[in-house]
Amino acid sequence: MTDEYMQDDALSREEITALQVRRLRETVARAACSPWYEQALKEAGVGPEDIETVEDVSKLPLTTKDDLRAGMPHGFLAVPLDEVVRMHYSSGTTGIATGVYHTHSDLRRWSECVARGMRAVGVDRSDVFQNMMGYGLFTGGLGFHYAGELIGCMTIPASAGNTQRQVHLMQTFQTTVVHILPSYALRVAAYCREHDIDPIADLSIGYAFLGGEPHSRKLVRRIEELFDCKVYNCYGLSEMCGPGVAMECTAQDGLHVREDQYIAEIVDPATLEPVSAGEQGELVLTTLRREAMPLLRYRTRDVTRLISEPCPCGNEHVKIGRLEGRTDDMLIVKGVNIYPQQVERVLMDSPHVGSNYVIVLDDADGTDEMVVQVELSQEAFVDEMRELHTIEEALVSQLRSEILITPKVELHEPNALPAAEGKAVRVIDKRDKA
Repeated sequence: MTDEYMQDDALSREEITALQVRRLRETVARAACSPWYEQALKEAGVGPEDIETVEDVSKLPLTTKDDLRAGMPHGFLAVPLDEVVRMHYSSGTTGIATGVYHTHSDLRRWSECVARGMRAVGVDRSDVFQNMMGYGLFTGGLGFHYAGELIGCMTIPASAGNTQRQVHLMQTFQTTVVHILPSYALRVAAYCREHDIDPIADLSIGYAFLGGEPHSRKLVRRIEELFDCKVYNCYGLSEMCGPGVAMECTAQDGLHVREDQYIAEIVDPATLEPVSAGEQGELVLTTLRREAMPLLRYRTRDVTRLISEPCPCGNEHVKIGRLEGRTDDMLIVKGVNIYPQQVERVLMDSPHVGSNYVIVLDDADGTDEMVVQVELSQEAFVDEMRELHTIEEALVSQLRSEILITPKVELHEPNALPAAEGKAVRVIDKRDKA
């Protein structure tokens, strides 16, 4: 089988830049066919003829989620409706969901982007791929499904939930590759332990692709140890297509952006000006080959940085660092900016912590209070009950060093906290918003 779609990963830096300039001009022309961008580009006084370098992307107007909502349902559609073959609906976790349209070519290129990431780390047609993400309006499931079939894997559309069945499928068909939420990977490992199944000896997982939730490197390492597999981060969002915008390679040090399909910028979320090289800020993406719904300089709200140093894997497409969170997920507690992933990093570094935690914020006494509810590991619950106060004090101290405020820590027995088979709810904010 010849993987022709892998050829773009072998482009040189010069070839990538030349391709981006040409495709950016084409994208601006295509975007102007939509009612929204026809007006926005006219107001900005920008057209395809103004694009001479990749840096000229900064001349284009920024696009926000609120713009997409205002343009619903067809304001951003750049092709006749009869050319649209699929519509996905964004999750709407921070507001009203929005529709995203795809042509046949859009879907093919999306599948190829995901397949490129999977093939780059070693997945091939001999693998058995179990897709444990939700299917339907959510893009995670279908994005990986068609990529698995494109590679030639035997693809099991398990979808999300029903842990007993998931583990049964893994054992019966000797699943070697999974696509899974990070929090659910921990739930599967816990289920195995509860039912005397060894996640390493009794399963055959070699690769796990994580997505759908922000997660820390500490959590990745824990999952790798639990299943004795390699874990790779996958980044995407419905507005771009879904998973596959950027994926980790074998170096596991940043995610390669598919720059033949996207231009990535990092801006200061307050000033919207570009940040210095390597500095952290908000990721802004521009599609380069999207037909149905091209997007110019879309503000993702995701916080990361660009990594331009050469990668050991040889791929010259720029990388983004692991996501530190979202600008709209940042918590302000007692005047301090905190990302939930900072808490996760501390918890996942402790051998006493199990698979679940929740951050509860309240202001019942008029001041902010943060309570971190933590499940103990099975070993800590059985062997170290007399040392709970010591464990609690250690976690409080470590969290204080990371987030610069002193939270309360509540220790719970294994499986005591609500477990979600979809995206985990990590923050419960009870504070008065008035």
